[in-house]
Amino acid sequence: MTTVSNNDLRKQFAVAMSAMYQQEVPLYGSLKALVERINSDELDNNTALVDQLIATRGLTRLAEERHGAIRLGTAKELSIIRRLFAVMGMSPVGYYDLSVAGIPVHSTAFRPLSHDDLSVNAFRVFTSLLRLDLIKDKFLCKKVEDVLSLRRICSSRLLELINQFESSGDFNQRDANKFIEEALNVFRWHQEAAVDAVLYQELLQQHPLIADIVSFKGPHINHLTPATLNIDRAQHEMPQRGLSAKAVIEGPPKRRCPILLRQTSFKALSEKVVFPTTKNNKGGISEENESALRSHTARFGEVEQRGLALTPKGQVLYDRLLCQTRARIIPDGDGNNAEQYNAILNEEFVGFPDDYHAIRQQGLAYFYFSVESKAVNNVMDNKHDIDSLIESGHVRVDPILYEDFLPVSAAGIFQSNLGVESTAEIAALSRQEEFERALGVAVENIFEHYEAIQKKSIETCLEFFTKK
Repeated sequence: MTTVSNNDLRKQFAVAMSAMYQQEVPLYGSLKALVERINSDELDNNTALVDQLIATRGLTRLAEERHGAIRLGTAKELSIIRRLFAVMGMSPVGYYDLSVAGIPVHSTAFRPLSHDDLSVNAFRVFTSLLRLDLIKDKFLCKKVEDVLSLRRICSSRLLELINQFESSGDFNQRDANKFIEEALNVFRWHQEAAVDAVLYQELLQQHPLIADIVSFKGPHINHLTPATLNIDRAQHEMPQRGLSAKAVIEGPPKRRCPILLRQTSFKALSEKVVFPTTKNNKGGISEENESALRSHTARFGEVEQRGLALTPKGQVLYDRLLCQTRARIIPDGDGNNAEQYNAILNEEFVGFPDDYHAIRQQGLAYFYFSVESKAVNNVMDNKHDIDSLIESGHVRVDPILYEDFLPVSAAGIFQSNLGVESTAEIAALSRQEEFERALGVAVENIFEHYEAIQKKSIETCLEFFTKK
């Protein structure tokens, strides 16, 4: 029987996840439809953009590209999720400490690594782990530990399939289908809470995100994110589709040469939840007990626009300009100062070049180099360095897309949809080593992978012309 590749399995899972989420959150379907129309218009009216996407193999994946986000409660859950995503060729990339922005979690992103794998399907899952050390109420913290110790997020059949894959290295289509079915259940929304209404309220008062992580049977997907080619237009048109957009787009300002990641979202839904009123002596939920019907607000829709991946030098410049902006103004959650914030953001980011040539010359970002088709049969001289090949028109240069995330932007999205403001009270020391111990592996270095993609593309071009 034919085996299913990591890439095909990830692609099938992403499609299934999107269908499930659209059924659970119908407004996500409206967001997808809006993004598809905007992208179609942008491609129809921008041939240079089309050429860029074709050269970097980004055009075919545009319609299906999205990322999701989940939140986990324990180290054991993080380890299991790492193994689950590894089946689909997704590795943990980067470490994000969101406590610096008042969110009691630290995170990584599971995604494919190589340029080839990303070109097939770039589905990513931003995965956060609750930091118990940031729960101030130690009595409440013990309750959280007790609840989470009873939770099992994966079925026995799913664990069997993961073990099977780790032993054999592949699935046939039948096993792949079963894996997708079982894996979807991990991320499915369950209306029945795992805690009673009293404990839920205690968790909610401590922090809404803690309530979202602890109160349910598993790490329900809390958003999926289609990719747009014009996020400003998406932001403007979302309210026309009944989507209440957040006041400010997170990330850098609008630019001729987009960098990193810009994100916006519509506000979280209020969903009905059944809370059991009491617990049995064993600490589990008694099926005979009466239930209280309440509501929970956490899941939302997000849209993103990705730009250039920055080098360490470029990232330092970006961080400095963003810090300078936020030293002057912090965007209000209600949008009262949105216009002023955007004006100041644009003022500060004048300090970041907005021209691809200048960005490359200053070493601020990574680029993908490819042989120009019209130059393949041209007569070459002896100048085989990459700059000469670019200058002579034999090699084209395109931006490498940023595949990762921004801690401040992620925190801003979380805060907007959880109804909390940023606070320094919860900030604490980074716990990357502790996170990686829970994960079972070290996270991949973001910059090293972009550097490797750029280096390989240069070597491929030089090798081509050296052999001519």
